[in-house]
Amino acid sequence: MPKDSQHQKDIFFTLPKVELHRHMEGSLRLATMLEIAKKHQLDLPYQDIHKFQSLVQVMPDEPASFQNFLSKFASLRKLYQSPEIIRQVAQEAVFDAATDNILYLEMRFTPVALTRMRNYPLGEAMDWVIEAVEDAANQAGIQAKLIASVNRHESLSLAEEVISLAADRQSKGIVGIDLAGSEPDFPGDEFAPIFQEARQAGLQITAHAGEWGGPEIITLMIEKLGAQRIGHGVRVLEDSNVVALTKERQIPFEVCPTSNYQSGVVGAIKLHPLPKMLEAGLYVTINTDDPGISQIDLSNEYRISHESLNISLETLHKLILDAAEASFLPPEEKSQLIATLQQKLVESAQH
Repeated sequence: MPKDSQHQKDIFFTLPKVELHRHMEGSLRLATMLEIAKKHQLDLPYQDIHKFQSLVQVMPDEPASFQNFLSKFASLRKLYQSPEIIRQVAQEAVFDAATDNILYLEMRFTPVALTRMRNYPLGEAMDWVIEAVEDAANQAGIQAKLIASVNRHESLSLAEEVISLAADRQSKGIVGIDLAGSEPDFPGDEFAPIFQEARQAGLQITAHAGEWGGPEIITLMIEKLGAQRIGHGVRVLEDSNVVALTKERQIPFEVCPTSNYQSGVVGAIKLHPLPKMLEAGLYVTINTDDPGISQIDLSNEYRISHESLNISLETLHKLILDAAEASFLPPEEKSQLIATLQQKLVESAQH
């Protein structure tokens, strides 16, 4: 760590930030999770905080693998025991983003994951999240929009239902849809017609690709599903044709450094391809993915990018503005956000 690490910490914290890739289900506070487990006497070891923590968060001594990373979600799904809990975790995720000086948040949430424990109607659960996020954003004085996420391994009919409900709720703050889940096992071709319909209905499209699957999945998501942004995409550099395609189309990548290390996509933080993606002229943004599971915040990811990946503060400022430009906001709101960020970046540079 550099001598002025505390000063650097302040720099990264005071940066006005934009987050485009944060999963609500991976953003829960440990204290909240323990409280829910105790109150509902769930089949989780809530008496032993360390044992409980290892089930829901990535611990330093655990193997860096996607099996370990994904295993956390199995425990997390047990927590959605009431509408009040769903509202609480949605609100807290927004409050935590605001505390980290995030001015604009696009938070993705998976309605199927929220409803499975108690078989809540998907539309009702989506409305609980929408209302909670709007309320928290108003209280915190930030902007927050939602992206409804569907999983590759789940049925087309389920995806169709979620996307139809999302399309009906665009006026309430849902701006896009996301395809997530295991790329190697379920590339996602069959979702193309549904995603094309979603685009026609006015929803924006992002998709996880080039994380656990190869660069060919990135091409598939862009060409067949109409993805306007790519979640992760860190394996893009393995294929020069895919690099050329994403540069030509100016496709933004939602890069999540710590998550990519913890899930075994990269062998060490210092080996993360973010600097090489920038060198190749790709459109890159920095994000957290699952801050609760990874025990991080977005300031942490900017700090890592600067201290471990040697990305200059000047470049980080540019990436924040690029993230705003890549947002799913309408043009006028986007311009306002960029102007606010530019002003606050000047102010933060003067401190």
